[in-house]
Amino acid sequence: MTPGGPLGDRAVRLFVALAALFCVNTVLAEFIGVKIFALEDTLGLAPLEWHLFGQTGSLSFTAGTLLWPVVFLMTDIVNEFYGRRGVRMVSMLAAGLIVYGFLFAFAAIALAPAGWWVEAARPQGVEDYQAAFAAVFGQGLWTIAGSLVAFVLGQLIDVAVFHRIRRATGERWVWLRATGSTAVSQLVDSFVVLYIAFVLGPQKWPWSLFLAVSSVNYAYKMLAAVALVPLIYLVRAAITRYLGPARAAELRAAAAH
Repeated sequence: MTPGGPLGDRAVRLFVALAALFCVNTVLAEFIGVKIFALEDTLGLAPLEWHLFGQTGSLSFTAGTLLWPVVFLMTDIVNEFYGRRGVRMVSMLAAGLIVYGFLFAFAAIALAPAGWWVEAARPQGVEDYQAAFAAVFGQGLWTIAGSLVAFVLGQLIDVAVFHRIRRATGERWVWLRATGSTAVSQLVDSFVVLYIAFVLGPQKWPWSLFLAVSSVNYAYKMLAAVALVPLIYLVRAAITRYLGPARAAELRAAAAH
């Protein structure tokens, strides 16, 4: 028995930390994703109008895109050291927490608001605090269903592609299995979530709009994945130092099977 019980094992403590970081970023990304921001205005740039599938638009993304790159990074790191079982465990845990969070968000919306609280934010320009609260936290069921299905499906595809590349390349080319798995999983994720939420959902987007917006979102996620490649190597090296080279190699070897 490791001194201090199971939590005396650095590998166990590391998994708990990675799982916590993965889950909190996933749940937060779902909740803040209701806000759409203009990338050009945020960066102080002139609007860049894209033209795809007969549609035009500016670079607008959900605020959740601030956190999804961290989720991609955590997925690859867990995959690297804890394998398929590790990724599936944290993914199912995160999906359960998303459902749990939305259930309580809907419960909070249903609570009768105090009369004074409804008017409490009028000095800040919010006429009805209850309506604002419901609009922010009460995301449509189609959006929630789409994001959940896309997230779980994307994670399962990510882990499968990651290990297929790993079997072919061994311990070489960490960047290839990281970006390659993200390229395939996020291709599915980007299109599935918008299809369920906005094509099947009540808004009934036309196919041209669906394909254009999905393509722009996918391009952003791939740029983010490529930008994170150096960070993957830095985190991998830090974990190896924390665990020790022998223990880190043992975990990676077990994760590869």
